[in-house]
Amino acid sequence: MKSEQQQIVALIPALRAFARTFLRDRDAADDLVQETLVKALKSIHQFQPGTNMKSWLFTIMRNTFYSEVKLRRREAPGIDDCISSRPGLEPTQEWSVRGIEIAEAIDRLPPEQREVLVLIGVLGTSYEDAVGICGCAMGTIKSRLFRARERLLRELGESSAEGSVKTLERQSLISS
Repeated sequence: MKSEQQQIVALIPALRAFARTFLRDRDAADDLVQETLVKALKSIHQFQPGTNMKSWLFTIMRNTFYSEVKLRRREAPGIDDCISSRPGLEPTQEWSVRGIEIAEAIDRLPPEQREVLVLIGVLGTSYEDAVGICGCAMGTIKSRLFRARERLLRELGESSAEGSVKTLERQSLISS
């Protein structure tokens, strides 16, 4: 059995991925992970053995992020939209362009829907763990996930997730 500290270290990649759902800037996401780890290690005595370490860490990260958002709004409004944080050139490959379209569509989702979509759809978190992380009912989680998926498909002009892949494959064959 791994120690609690070993479990935390093993979950760092998942924490980094979850942080990217909150923050586009890689450095800011890494800062959020670091702050989460500091808080987790400082209060490791509060972790209840037998419960899910991943859920506990994600909850700490989520609460840390929202606390920092409130603080930033009071201290420096407008800093998140700074043009200098955006890339100068975008890639031109078909798949890269579609990936950017998907990422932008995910960014436009309401925060609650984006959070659930990334937790369950990207990170593979169980519905039960998502309930604990987000602090809401199972039906709310399922509803947010359904609405997030539907909105993404609508914004991307697809009738199904498979349709998006088939469209790109057809475009690749035509341009070859």
